[in-house]
Amino acid sequence: MKMVRREFLHLAAGAITIPACCQIARAQAYPTRPVRIIVGLAPGGQADIIARLMAQWLSERLGQPFLIENRSGGATNIATEAVARAPADGYTLLLVGPTQAINATLSNKLNFHFIRDITAVAGIIVAPQVMVVNPSVPATTIPEFIAYAKANASKLSMASGGIGSPGHVSGELFKMMTKVNIGHVPYRGAGPALTDLLAGQVQVYFSPAPAAIEYIRAGQLRALAVTTAARSEVLPDIATVAEFVPGYEASNWAGIGAPKSTPAEIVEKLNREINAGLADPRMKARLADLGGTVLPGSARDFGKFLSDETEKWAKVIKFAGIKPE
Repeated sequence: MKMVRREFLHLAAGAITIPACCQIARAQAYPTRPVRIIVGLAPGGQADIIARLMAQWLSERLGQPFLIENRSGGATNIATEAVARAPADGYTLLLVGPTQAINATLSNKLNFHFIRDITAVAGIIVAPQVMVVNPSVPATTIPEFIAYAKANASKLSMASGGIGSPGHVSGELFKMMTKVNIGHVPYRGAGPALTDLLAGQVQVYFSPAPAAIEYIRAGQLRALAVTTAARSEVLPDIATVAEFVPGYEASNWAGIGAPKSTPAEIVEKLNREINAGLADPRMKARLADLGGTVLPGSARDFGKFLSDETEKWAKVIKFAGIKPE
């Protein structure tokens, strides 16, 4: 009887280790075929370039093609839903950014839950926006602008690249924290917003740094501050908003997500390889060319980052009463 019981326990212990061994083997073998990275924006933009840089790195490191699939439309919701509904096998990934964190609250008819249905894999880049004004605005610092805005609220308009865009909510966060009242004028993208800002049709804009930097250097626009917590390497002489408005932070950022229940071993493998890329001097230089710095860390770190961003923009959207177009 003792022998039988000993054999049973031995077999049971072996059975318990089989799934773990299978998972390890699966992660070691992954990927065995091409992997898609879904991008919810059109080709050629900053997000698309970031995705292609990382896809090339992962292809070289893991020996299988990582292919970019652009599914624009629905303010990235189409792409996010496609990944949320995809098999959780590591072969469909998502480029995530601030728009997804904003849409989690702004869009009230989603067929997915961003935080619940997308597994955080790894961050890639964080980049500042720049608070720029038309030179007709007689303010050269954030305190001067706040004072001017409070005294001349009816004379100021804030441009954005669209309702609920990162620039819009960044501006609304500024308004919420400084208690200034500035009208909002949405445009269809950064290009038209900058055109009217240059012409003086609007007075202030929270712009992606790469879009505004040449106008700043040419003196056509005045940069008051960058929106990240730390100063930008691209514009080191420009203060941060947080230097005058403690706690203010708003970034453009990007990372990789996957469908929920993607095996932890695959997530960890992707995270490890992405972080290796972020440590590579060539990758760092390419991301710096896009105006950003690397966003390394564990999958858990990036998951907390996504949760914090989603919660922050939920508060701003509710405070400002922003409604989707």
